[in-house]
Amino acid sequence: MINKKIMCLAVDDEPLALSVLKKYINSVDSLELVGSCANAVQALQMLQQHHVDMIFLDIQMPQIMGTDFIRTLKKSPEIIFTTAYRKYAVEGFELDAVDYLLKPISFERFLKAVNKVFQTDIVAPESVYQTNELISETSAPWLYVRADRKMIKVLLNDILYIEALSDYVKIITSSKTIVTKQLISTLEETLTKDNFIRIHRSFIIAINKIDSYNADSIQVGSKELPVSRLFKQNVNKLLNISSLPSSNDNKGIKKKA
Repeated sequence: MINKKIMCLAVDDEPLALSVLKKYINSVDSLELVGSCANAVQALQMLQQHHVDMIFLDIQMPQIMGTDFIRTLKKSPEIIFTTAYRKYAVEGFELDAVDYLLKPISFERFLKAVNKVFQTDIVAPESVYQTNELISETSAPWLYVRADRKMIKVLLNDILYIEALSDYVKIITSSKTIVTKQLISTLEETLTKDNFIRIHRSFIIAINKIDSYNADSIQVGSKELPVSRLFKQNVNKLLNISSLPSSNDNKGIKKKA
C-alpha cells in the first residue's frame, strides 16, 4: 500500500501559535510540514517554491489579511483558517475553507479539522492523490490514536477487536497491536454501530471479522472472546438469532462466507 502525505504550510504572525501548529502537524503521520512563515508575502513565496496541498492560515496578520490573501490566488490549496476572533468565521467559510479553528487550538480540535480533509477526500487528485490506489486508501475510514509518543493511523477495516486494559485499550488489527491510553467506552463512541459491537465490558469486536459464535463466546481469528450477560441481548439481536448453542455443547455456528 502506498502512503502519500498531505503537504502543509503553516502561516501565523504569532510565534507561539505558529509553534503549536508546527507541533501538531508533525504529530500526524499523514501530514508533512513543507514550511512555516509569518505573513502573506512569505506564504506566497512558499507556494511558488513548494508543492502545498493544505494551508493552516491565520486570518488577522500584518500587511494583508489571510482572507484577502486567499482571494488573490487563482487556485488555492485547501484552507484551514485559524484566528482568535469568532467574527471572521462566516467570511472564512464563504471562501470554501475546510474548517475554522478558534485559538487557542486544542489538538483534538486540530485533528477534527484534518479528518475533514481525509474523510471527504477533498484534496485535489492532481495535488497529492494521483492514482486510484491512493484515492481508495484515503476514502477508507480511519481513526488516529496516540501511542509511542505520536499519533498512529488505524484503518477501521483492519481492526479485529479491541480489548480494555484498565485506563488503556489494546487495538488488535490484522497486522499489528496498538496500546493507547483511552477508555474503551470513549473509543466505542467513535466507532460505527453498523461495523462494531460491544460484547463484553472488556471487548469490542468488528462484526465482519466474526468467524463463528455460540451462546457464550465469539471467535475472531484465533481468539475466542467471551459474550457477557450484560451485552448478550444486543449480540443476539445483531446476529438475528433467538437461541444459540452453549460452548459446553462443543459446537458453534460458523459465519457464512
